[in-house]
Amino acid sequence: MPYRRLPKTDAARLKAMKTLLDNNDIYTVRNRFLDWKLLGRVKPLYERLSAATEQYRINMSAQTRNAGKITKVQRKAAMYVSHFLQVLFLAVERGEVKQKYLELYGLEPEATILPNLKTVEGLLKWGRMVIDGEKARIKAGGRPIYNPTIGMVSANFEIFVDAYQAQQRLQERTTRALEAIAKLRPECDDVLLELWNAIESHFADQPAERRFDACRKFGVIYYYRRHEPHEY
Repeated sequence: MPYRRLPKTDAARLKAMKTLLDNNDIYTVRNRFLDWKLLGRVKPLYERLSAATEQYRINMSAQTRNAGKITKVQRKAAMYVSHFLQVLFLAVERGEVKQKYLELYGLEPEATILPNLKTVEGLLKWGRMVIDGEKARIKAGGRPIYNPTIGMVSANFEIFVDAYQAQQRLQERTTRALEAIAKLRPECDDVLLELWNAIESHFADQPAERRFDACRKFGVIYYYRRHEPHEY
């Protein structure tokens, strides 16, 4: 014997509501067993959930596309910051830059090892400190470091920052879209439950085969247990 279960996914909720709305029998006089006030809530709910799920799909798609871009620009920005610091350390080793100036970059005077640039947080932190440190050293009379110049480092770093911030905005939009869907689910389930109860009650006197078939036409969803023969 199949058992009824409310939809577990938004796609299933939409399908159940659309099946009901597309059934012309619900609009005939003989099917007034369905409460018209309750029935009137289905179409607006369907349209709102459909719009919300489509908005989520669009936002998630844009977020996924931008994620690929971020990986590329992050790798390039990290490379420029890393190469700049390596040249800086060599300049300190050769005596061209005094050790004390490493503090301008947020580094210890004895530092010889690159900071962690592999994470987004690390790159955001050290990229900005390196750019500001080099500008401060030049302003104090120091000679600029070349290959790469701080201008090249800054340009690639800002491209990464822009892409990262854009991704953050896309993630926020995706989160809001998902929250909008979540708010609609309880109301959808409540309406479907009340409608399905009325539908099953109306066909309760029918033989099992006809009863299940009639209810399915109104969008009621039935499942079979594992290894249960599909007799209905």
